[in-house]
Amino acid sequence: MKRKKYLLEKIEVTGYAAEGKSLARQDGKVIFIEGAVPGDVVDVFVSTNKKDYGEGRATHFHKYSTERTEPFCQHFGTCGGCKWQMLPYQKQLEYKQQEVAQNFRRIGKVDLPEMMSIVGADNSIHYRNKLEFTFSNKRYLTAEEIKTLPPPAQGHKKGIENDDSLLDTAQENDSKKITDANGRGALGFHVPRIFDKIIEIQECFLMDDVNNKIRNSIRSFALENNYSYYDIKQHTGWLRNIIIRFCHTGELMVNICLGYEDEPATKNLLDFLLQEVPSITTLLYTINTKWNDTIYDLSPVVYHGKGFVIEKLEDFSFKIGPKSFFQTNTLQAEKLYSITRDFAGLTGNEIVYDLYCGTGSIGIFVSKLAKKIIGVEVIAEAIEDAKVNAALNNIEHAEFFAGDVIKICDDEFFAKHGRPDVVITDPPRAGMHEKLVNKLLEIAAPKIVYVSCNTATQARDLGLLSEKYSVEKIQPVDMFPHTHHIECVVLLRLKNPAS
Repeated sequence: MKRKKYLLEKIEVTGYAAEGKSLARQDGKVIFIEGAVPGDVVDVFVSTNKKDYGEGRATHFHKYSTERTEPFCQHFGTCGGCKWQMLPYQKQLEYKQQEVAQNFRRIGKVDLPEMMSIVGADNSIHYRNKLEFTFSNKRYLTAEEIKTLPPPAQGHKKGIENDDSLLDTAQENDSKKITDANGRGALGFHVPRIFDKIIEIQECFLMDDVNNKIRNSIRSFALENNYSYYDIKQHTGWLRNIIIRFCHTGELMVNICLGYEDEPATKNLLDFLLQEVPSITTLLYTINTKWNDTIYDLSPVVYHGKGFVIEKLEDFSFKIGPKSFFQTNTLQAEKLYSITRDFAGLTGNEIVYDLYCGTGSIGIFVSKLAKKIIGVEVIAEAIEDAKVNAALNNIEHAEFFAGDVIKICDDEFFAKHGRPDVVITDPPRAGMHEKLVNKLLEIAAPKIVYVSCNTATQARDLGLLSEKYSVEKIQPVDMFPHTHHIECVVLLRLKNPAS
């Protein structure tokens, strides 16, 4: 039987759940709430109604929590990023620490040491080294903007369209969203859960102010020259995306993605941008005629500069191209990798296997204290970047292999390269495949250092590894202030190593 959506009025939010949601209890039922914090008294529109729990979002505030602080960004509440701006940063860290502990107890169900205090960021704004902005001919209007619009003629939308992707209910007056479909369009971020509409971003605090200069200059020039914005539904329009990479070395790379070839317009735009932002060290453009925005199967064209940037972690240098993966918070990446290196406890005699090694950043970072680094990654292009980065740092005792670790790490491979003394694994959010967990149990390295961006799947994997390993250290790290995302490093030690 399908349960109805409904409105809960004047409900007190009593606790933090996980992934940025808070919770309340009503008639013995747990309600998970978006957009509220413990201490708020709110009306909640419950859109998911199950027997034992419900999920919804706050639609009206009767009382604000004393834990709240004033958000610093004008786009807060509309943009999908930085959703925790209304919480003081120390309170964010407290809730993240709580979430890690709950996941490990509830999901891992293994004996745990006392968890170390989460490592916070020194900079809670301007911390990202990469941002991507999207053009759309459909600009998302806020509730305040909608109120200023004249009512459309009966049966005629007159350049605006209702957004049917959100619930249109009496309880959610501000959920019926409208876009100026025939207006100027927008350059900014995607609206959460609405794929074809973009929020016009005037100022973003995630990166140094250079991101605002680049984005706003391009917007003004595009409007002056009547350049068309992309329509994701119709697959038309010229301007699609801007990808910015700003390194702590000062190097700045910008890649502008275009819907089709137009040499005169491209030259005009890129020359203008170089004049407006002379600090750009590499400027590229990418012609993307596909329906999706990914550029990994495309060929960016270098218009100015060397075609890549150099970023540093401690005294290690990393070459980052327009398609390279690299941690987006450089300063926190140094902390994360330093913890990983400390947990590995290297003396110079160990063979280290770096699984899910990507472009080799962790393996290279710990290389000075290792006898040998063996990196394995399924993405061949990332392995090529890893080899370049090893050469860039004059590291001759690191080797990188493209393929599935389950297939690569057989007896012949161990005979040639040696068995690992330490395994470092940094899987994607889905965690490690069960076959890889079984492979690690078979390899039985004395130590595993598990780096994760999802403590729920990490806790699951720790439970599987507990057959042979005990958890010795747990260190949460906050890589992304004002979001619910958490990184965590765990040291596992083999229970009964061979004598």
